Amino acid sequence: MSYVDGFVLAVPKGRLEDYKALARLAGSIWKEHGALAYVECTGDDTPYGELTSFPRAVQAKDDEIVIFSWIVYPSRAVRDEINAKVMADPRLKSDASQAPFDGKRMIFGGFEAFVEL
Repeated sequence: MSYVDGFVLAVPKGRLEDYKALARLAGSIWKEHGALAYVECTGDDTPYGELTSFPRAVQAKDDEIVIFSWIVYPSRAVRDEINAKVMADPRLKSDASQAPFDGKRMIFGGFEAFVEL
C-alpha cells in the first residue's frame, strides 16, 4: 500500500497564478525525486459549513480559494527520503514572507493507505 501526504490551504485569489506556478515547480521536483503522483486542486464546491468545512479548517477569507493537494509515495520510508531531498533542493528555497499563501493556516499530514482500487 502507498503512503500519501495531504494538504489543505487557502490562497488569495489575486495570488492564485503565483501559487499555480509554485505548485508546478514543486510538483516537478517531487516527481524528480521519486514521488509517484503529485496533485493540486482548486476548490469549486467547498461550502462554508456550520461546524466544519474546508474553508473553516484553513480560515479562508472571502477573497481566498481553498486548495486541496496530495502527494503519493510507495511507502512512508520512501516519503521521508524524498521529502529530505525536496527540502534540500535549492530550487524551492525562497523567502517565506513572499509565499503566495499563509503557511500558518495550512493543514497537512501523512496517511497510510488501507484501500487502493
